Amino acid sequence: MNTEYECRILDIDVSSLKKKLEKVGAVKLDDKNMRRFTYTVDLEKHSWIRLRDDGKKITLTYKQIDSDKIDGTKELEFEVKDFNKANEFIKILGFKPNAYQENKRTTYVLEKVTIDIDSWPKIPTYVEIEGNSEEEVLDTLHLLGYKKEDTTTMDVIQVYSHYGLDLHSFKELKF
Repeated sequence: MNTEYECRILDIDVSSLKKKLEKVGAVKLDDKNMRRFTYTVDLEKHSWIRLRDDGKKITLTYKQIDSDKIDGTKELEFEVKDFNKANEFIKILGFKPNAYQENKRTTYVLEKVTIDIDSWPKIPTYVEIEGNSEEEVLDTLHLLGYKKEDTTTMDVIQVYSHYGLDLHSFKELKF
């Protein structure tokens, strides 16, 4: 499995962040409307399956959170061709979707680091910064005027909880 090196900054000012990204030479890749199903694998191991369609690519991912550090999430991801058939297959294996979720994402890249501005229903927009190492992530944070103390490694469930919402209570989360 691969290690994810990522963090989030909550409650961002989107227009200010976009100006900072342009100023430092980040390149906007695209805007995506995403949809996904999530399936719990093991609550004790904090692991789940995500089937996601970003409008260009459909991926199936196993994720496991080992710690709350920048490198605390392990994942195994691969591409699939058919969203509905993949969902059927996962159900045949015995997993039931916890939820269907949608979000909007604007993606920038700065050198080898991906900066995703994520908008989800019912919560403020946040940014996710992901690189190939903790150093890359931290360097990008500093370049954008943030400190490590401004970040969190909360997953989406924890972000919703931060705003007083239980993500699991929404069987469908749409705009």
